[in-house]
Amino acid sequence: MKISERAECRYLLIVWLTFTFVGFACAQKSWVRINQLGYLPGSVKTAVFISQDETDNLTFEIKDAKSDASVYKGKGTKTNAGRWGMKTALRLPFSPVEKDGQYYIEINGTKSPVFKINADVYNGSADFLLKYMRQQRCGFNPYLDTVCHQHDGFIVDHPTRTGEKIDVRGGWHDASDYLQYLPTSANATYQMLFAWQQTPDKTIFKDEHDAAGKKGNNGIPDILDEIRWGLEWMVRMNPDSAVMFNQIADDRDHASMRYPSRDFVDYGWGKGTGRPVYFITGKSQGLREHKNRTTGVSSSAAKFASAFALGADIFKDMDPDFSIILKEKAGSAYGFAESDLGNFQTACVVSPYFYEEDNWVDDMELAAAAKYAITKDNSWLKKADYWGQLEEITPWMELGRARHYQYYPFVNLGHFYLSQSNDEVISDKYTGFMKKGLESILKRANEYNDPFLNGIPFIWCSNNLVAAAITQAQLYYQTSGDDTYLEMEAALRDWLFGCNPWGTSMICGFPENGDSPLRSHSFVSEIIKDVPYGGLVDGPIYKSIYENLRGIHLKYEDDYAPFQFGAAVYHDDPGDYSSNEPTMDGTASLSFYLSTMEKTGKIQKKKTKSVIDNQGATVRIDTGKKVIHLIFSADVAFEGAPSILKVLNNNKIKGSFFLTGNCLRMKEHQPVIEEIIRKGHYIGGHSDKHILYASWDNREKTLVSTDSLINDFRRNMGELARFGVDINKVDYYLPPSEWYNRETVRLIETQGQVTINFTSGLRTAADYTTPDMKNYMSSQQLIDQLFAFEKENGLNGAIILIHPGTHDSRTDKLYLRLDEIIKGLKKKGYSFDRL
Repeated sequence: MKISERAECRYLLIVWLTFTFVGFACAQKSWVRINQLGYLPGSVKTAVFISQDETDNLTFEIKDAKSDASVYKGKGTKTNAGRWGMKTALRLPFSPVEKDGQYYIEINGTKSPVFKINADVYNGSADFLLKYMRQQRCGFNPYLDTVCHQHDGFIVDHPTRTGEKIDVRGGWHDASDYLQYLPTSANATYQMLFAWQQTPDKTIFKDEHDAAGKKGNNGIPDILDEIRWGLEWMVRMNPDSAVMFNQIADDRDHASMRYPSRDFVDYGWGKGTGRPVYFITGKSQGLREHKNRTTGVSSSAAKFASAFALGADIFKDMDPDFSIILKEKAGSAYGFAESDLGNFQTACVVSPYFYEEDNWVDDMELAAAAKYAITKDNSWLKKADYWGQLEEITPWMELGRARHYQYYPFVNLGHFYLSQSNDEVISDKYTGFMKKGLESILKRANEYNDPFLNGIPFIWCSNNLVAAAITQAQLYYQTSGDDTYLEMEAALRDWLFGCNPWGTSMICGFPENGDSPLRSHSFVSEIIKDVPYGGLVDGPIYKSIYENLRGIHLKYEDDYAPFQFGAAVYHDDPGDYSSNEPTMDGTASLSFYLSTMEKTGKIQKKKTKSVIDNQGATVRIDTGKKVIHLIFSADVAFEGAPSILKVLNNNKIKGSFFLTGNCLRMKEHQPVIEEIIRKGHYIGGHSDKHILYASWDNREKTLVSTDSLINDFRRNMGELARFGVDINKVDYYLPPSEWYNRETVRLIETQGQVTINFTSGLRTAADYTTPDMKNYMSSQQLIDQLFAFEKENGLNGAIILIHPGTHDSRTDKLYLRLDEIIKGLKKKGYSFDRL
């Protein structure tokens, strides 16, 4: 059987199953909408009940899917059912349910689909998106295993070079047609670069394809292969310092659904012999009567600059020569952006539709902020701040409206970079700007009293706005620790995976066993009878927009007919390009968020196998094994480190060291720190300045501001990085003075690390005490207490802390008896391991 025949059989089976499900669904009058992918144990969890009937019963139950036993009872909150054409709509919060398992919700006789609560639910989700990116490749298409558009293209709208042939092969097709746009491609490239920059984790971004996108591996994570595919195309689209091109082809492309390798549209040079390549002129553009509203070059040139700048940094070690090319082009692209300030829009010919990007200062800010984030050069900070102040809030967030791609990109990552500045005034300013944008969205959701807590305007490509909003919400939370918008973030995240009126995921074929787009407006759906797996579809659209778009004709009976009487419509039908067309840039824009969710799941998973104290810190790790974790924390006193290293080496075990920035900066400690790293011991943070987080008298009272704590933490990580430590692989953090509270534990988790402490009840950490103190304990007392504790409680998974440096007045150093401790515990059957 041929590949296309197998694909068609699979497609028809999926469609049959969908019709069966939909037929059953249409007989219902009430539904419970959930995140079909599942929920992280520690996340905000809310389902939504919608009904065509009125009810006053608010009580719901969470039930174990295997036993049908009730595990949780709660009350729903009434919301505005009329917004989605219903009589009843309830939000059903169940965040306290954290135990791994499979569950369903029952309310008023209606059951939800079964869903998971598990730390692994987002595993592989970011990589799944790359299926669609590979499918969209132009030049060589690994999905079809064929080449396409080998004759691109002919320059148009250039004062002297119009009609000249230029090689601009490569890149991605924009959506389900074959146009290629610099604005969307550059943004997609940057979004993937940003995802890797924030999570350079090869266990999340795997290597299962080669550079051409074919099955296999090449030692490089697939996302980096995809990023390079985009960057190499952008280099061709920017052959010289002030020569840039903005798009390949135009809307004459919309002739028919066809294979990319059989694209025989005639643009004036003969069928299939080459497409127009639009020169960036800085002036209004359009080859016929339809003209765009271009005013300058900045929006496109700055997109070149930011992607080239971050690309140069990411590839500097992997491919230094390529990095040098990108670095040079980043500088000249930014200069070109400054030379002709304004927006540059895409061009159309036969219809009035084009990407109406009006704003451009956000692109200038991001280009400068990316340079600042990489170089820490304050001249770039000043430039970024200048542009950033001109657009505090991405306009669609504030206005709740926009024309098609009017305010693009939909999220300003420049604000995030500036919120990370060591200049507290700058950091606070841009953290505040991020908050304002989120507050605008939440305010609309609350004004609508929306059951799905959705304040996104349902313009064309509304799902791209959802992706932007959850990206900004997550970045704001990481920056500030402020949990004000976590419920909205969760609601919008869940919206993409089925907690919406239609009960469908918005990512094609994902999750595998859920309701998701299977008949999207895409050549693979139309011709090959397959699913464009991984593609984020445009999403729900205001009915007023939908009804006024040209060329929309549904081909099938509407699966979601009962749900089309609300604020927006959505169809899983190839005839609806407005709500059901996957987009390349929208898909790429989820890379950061889904990889962050997978990373968050990993952190939560570490905690599920651990013992957590009443403040949220991990105090035992994997109690099912007779393994002990020796940890050593130090600020300025570190004289015992050489002795400790010798004992660990003699006993052939690894320890874990937690050091402050103060310690890391002291020249006399640097040789032993380098040896710790060289010997393979774990090394983590212990704050930068050894500040006290919480009051000794009232633990609930936090003594340090959110910004100060996070900035201190990041400076500590910066000092570790100076020693070559990959801080993205540093999972555990020990608070200064081993003293903290729930608030500070949560703040550290926003930075991607788990707070640990020594096992509750152990006293070895009192080895800092001196004879003049009331709480003084000799080393023998500490050892006796340790072994007495072991006899009564066991030490499986225990964390034992010993200080490698103490005051001179304590001559009885516990670290000098480390060998005795290790040998005594080994006799009791324990082994030792680093974190």
